[in-house]
Amino acid sequence: MSTVSSPGVPRRPGRPTLRTRHLRAHLLVAARLSAGGLALFLVVPAAAAAHGVAYSRGRTGTARALAIASLVGSPGCRPPDAPCGGGSPRRCHPTPTGQEALVQSVIIIGGGISGLTAAWHLRSRAEVTVVESGPQPGGILRSGTVAGVPVDDGAEAMLALRPEAVDLAEAAGLGGDLVTPARAPVTMWTRGTLRAMPTGHVMGIPTDLAALRDTGLLSPDGLARLAREEELPAALLEGDISVGAYLADRLGREVVDRLVEPLLGGIYAGRADRISLRAALPGVADIAARGGSLLDALRSGARGRTGAPPAVMKGLCGGLARLPRTLADSCGARVLTRTRARELHRTPTGWRVVLSGPAPHALEADAVVLAAPAYAAAPLLRPHAPVAARELNAIEHASMALVTLAFERAQMPGGVPRGNGFLVPPVEGKAVKAATFLTNKWHWLAEAAPGTFILRASVGRLGEESLLGREDGELAAVCLGELSDILGPLGRPVDFHVARWARGLPQYSVGHLDAVRTVRDAVAALPGLEVCGAAYEGVGVAACVAGARDAALRIVERGER
Repeated sequence: MSTVSSPGVPRRPGRPTLRTRHLRAHLLVAARLSAGGLALFLVVPAAAAAHGVAYSRGRTGTARALAIASLVGSPGCRPPDAPCGGGSPRRCHPTPTGQEALVQSVIIIGGGISGLTAAWHLRSRAEVTVVESGPQPGGILRSGTVAGVPVDDGAEAMLALRPEAVDLAEAAGLGGDLVTPARAPVTMWTRGTLRAMPTGHVMGIPTDLAALRDTGLLSPDGLARLAREEELPAALLEGDISVGAYLADRLGREVVDRLVEPLLGGIYAGRADRISLRAALPGVADIAARGGSLLDALRSGARGRTGAPPAVMKGLCGGLARLPRTLADSCGARVLTRTRARELHRTPTGWRVVLSGPAPHALEADAVVLAAPAYAAAPLLRPHAPVAARELNAIEHASMALVTLAFERAQMPGGVPRGNGFLVPPVEGKAVKAATFLTNKWHWLAEAAPGTFILRASVGRLGEESLLGREDGELAAVCLGELSDILGPLGRPVDFHVARWARGLPQYSVGHLDAVRTVRDAVAALPGLEVCGAAYEGVGVAACVAGARDAALRIVERGER
C-alpha cells in the first residue's frame, strides 16, 4: 500500500499587541468590483498580519490607529505571541551590550530549512512572518511514514565536517538526538557486482592506486590511464570548467564515469560534464589553479591529517525532518502555509509583499528575505533587479523521486543486505542511481522497526523527467526489479512510499559562482532585501543553514545602525 504523509500541526492565530522599530503602519483597503464579486486587499506590517493590532504614535509624531479583522483565523499559522525558547513574547529585547533594541519586521519568503533558519536567527530581534507555499514548513526536509515508522522524504543526513547545521540543531535543543550513521565503505554497483571504494578517495577521486587495483572498479586500461596523471604537464586552470572535463583530462574518462559521476549525482542529480568544478569541488579547483599533479596534491593533504577521521555526516533520531519542525516551533515567527508570494514592491519605508492563498492579502515589512527556490525568486526580483532575475531564471533544476520500501526481515529470501547501501554509475543504464539501507545505517530506525528492513532508492537525474512521470506503484515496481537484480531476491514489500521532488535540486553549471556574485551584487543595492537558499553557495543542509544565518545577521546589523 502506498502511503502519503502530510506532517504538521495547524497553528492557531492570536491577537497580540506589537511594536515595530519605526512603528510604521499603513492600511490600504481597496474594494474592487469584478465579475467574481468584491475583492478586499489589506496592506499591513508583516508582524500585524492576521491580528488585531493597536498602534499609538510613530516616530514621526503622527498618531495612527490600525484595526485588522479580515485575516484573523487564517489557517496553518503559528501564533506570533508564542514563546521564543525563553518563555516570553517577543517585543523589545536586550542587545549584547544590555541596551534594549526595538524590533523590526521581516517577511521571509520560503519556509524550507533556509527560511526557517533565518527566522530562528531573527527570533529575538524582529517580528517575523514566514510565507510558505506548501502545506507545511520544512521544504525538502519533510517526513513520511512506511510500515508504521517515520522516514525522511528528503535529506536524511547533514554534513558534519562544517559546523553550521550541527550547531543549529544543538542550539535548537536537538543536540542529544544527533546521531552518526553506521560506518561502512562507499559501495558502487558496477561491472555486474557491488564493489567497495578504497579509503582515501576525494569525491570519488582515488588517491591509493594500489588499493584501487584490487577492487575491479576500473578496467586495466582505466587504471593505466589514471597512473599516468603524475606525468602530465602542469597546466594551470584559468576560469571555470566542468568537473567532468577537468578530471577526464587529468585522470581519464573512466574515473569520471565510474567513480566521480555517481557521487556527484547523489548530491546534484546532475551530470559531471555540466557541473562547475569551482562550485562543486573548490579544493580541487584550487589545486588546478596552482597546476601540478592532482593526485600528488591530494595525497599530500591526506598525509597532513592525523588521528581518527571525524564523522562526515550526522542525522537525527526520528529523522532529519525534525530540524525544520523544531525551528518552526521555536523561532516565534508567524508561519503562513499554502500561501504564495505573488508580487514584491518597494515602499518608502521597506517592502510590500502581495500574497495569494487561503486569504489573499498583502504585507509590509522593514525587510524581506527571499529564501525561495531560484525559479520562484526570479519573478519577484525582476522589477527591482532584472539582471539578478535573469541569472536566477537561468539556473536549471533536476527533478527526482525517493522510493522507500519496507520488508519483513524473516520473509527476505536472501536475508538482509549488508552495508549502508550503494551507488550506481549512470553508464550502467539503471533507473536507480542510489540505494540506502536505512535500518542498517541508522540505529534509531532499526530499534523502531526491529522486524523490518527498510531501504530507500533514489531515481531521477537531470533530463530524466519521463521516468518520473510514472505512477507511484509503477515507479516502485521498477525500483524493486532493479534492486532485486543487484541484491538478489528481496521478497515482497509490506509497504512502500514515494516522495517526489519536482525541480528539487538546482544545478551548479559552469560559471555558477559568477552568476551568484552577479545576483548578490544586484541585491546588495536594494536596502532591506536578502537572498539565501540552495541556489547560491551549496545545496546541502549545512550550506543552506550558513547562508540563511548570514542573511539574518546582515538584516540585524543593518537594523541596529
